Amino acid sequence: MKIFPAIDLMDGRAVRLTQGDYGRVEVFGDDPVAMAEEFYERGSRWLHVVDLDGAKKGKPSNFEIIKDITSSTDMFVEVGGGIRSMKSIDKYLSVGASRVIIGTAAIKDPEFLRIAVTWYGDAVAAGVDARNGKVAVNGWLTVTDIDSVEFCNRLLDMGIGTVIYTDIERDGLLSGANLDVYGVLSRIEGLDIIASGGISSLEEIRRLRDLGISGAIVGKAIYTGLLELEKILEVAEC
Repeated sequence: MKIFPAIDLMDGRAVRLTQGDYGRVEVFGDDPVAMAEEFYERGSRWLHVVDLDGAKKGKPSNFEIIKDITSSTDMFVEVGGGIRSMKSIDKYLSVGASRVIIGTAAIKDPEFLRIAVTWYGDAVAAGVDARNGKVAVNGWLTVTDIDSVEFCNRLLDMGIGTVIYTDIERDGLLSGANLDVYGVLSRIEGLDIIASGGISSLEEIRRLRDLGISGAIVGKAIYTGLLELEKILEVAEC
């Protein structure tokens, strides 16, 4: 199972939100590029980067920092937040991003998603952010009436091969991953699931791995020292 340390960007700094609330921000670093380099030095080969300002505004807002992150190491870097046009996809992939994540646009403009997948294939993933089982959009600020698991099935039918599924209610709380929903999602044949939200123990990493989950995003547990990145990587690779 792949482990993706998370770098969430706001105003050029590395932060973490609690339950997707832009009013509950913790700053963990003023140099996101140095953080990415440290993750690489500690063994990470995969990185998850989210432009929180971009997610809120609907367009990339921390592009230069993300560009510097992609060029600073040899990591596979996936980028999300405000990617709602082919121009934005082109821009990120041209500076070394390995994969872009389409979230809000997957709901609001499915035709755009279909075209993006046709053009870029596996370089495009979908981000499904769920609050109480319903898909949230616009930087998690708006909750739809769309069932999140059903939507993942629809994404598979549209050609998506990878979904980053975040349980907003658990994100940033270190309260444990929603293993029940990942158990359900793991049974969708042909869809790689990357788990995000609340991961706080090595046992959860083991259980996600054993479920066949493709990857896990770990943020606050690393930043606070609750979990050691090296231990997470060791368990994920067993």
